[in-house]
Amino acid sequence: MARLETGDKAPRFTLPDQDGKSVSLDDFSGAPVVVYFYPADDTPGCTKEACQFNDNLAAFADAGVAVVGISPDGATRHTRFREKYGLRFPLLSDPGHEVMERYGAWGEKTMYGKKTVGTIRSTFLLDGAGAVVRAWYNVRADGHAAKVLEAAGA
Repeated sequence: MARLETGDKAPRFTLPDQDGKSVSLDDFSGAPVVVYFYPADDTPGCTKEACQFNDNLAAFADAGVAVVGISPDGATRHTRFREKYGLRFPLLSDPGHEVMERYGAWGEKTMYGKKTVGTIRSTFLLDGAGAVVRAWYNVRADGHAAKVLEAAGA
């Protein structure tokens, strides 16, 4: 499994959001964006991570940085998750994990002491040209948004 590193060009993608609208990495061209991959909507770690990104959304916006979450879940689950927690950033669906695989965010991982294949909680801070400023793999959900915000210079 290839992993992205600082300076790499981020793989381009177009995925549907919670409303079925296509969202492309190109939509964020010219401005930095945080793209984070998470396993599933409305699970403890994923909820904590999403809510912390949401709580810091104004600070990200002040720094000119957009935030986008991507998981294998579909639009219906994304919509319920956003409504339940008041999330104000787009959640994109990658049910076939094609984008996750290109970012190194899908593969073998250890969960509860067992090897499994699935989403590797990962975050990418991309610059306005789509290059990786920073990549985080196997992140701990709690407190991660603040670390990303700090790396974004906010």
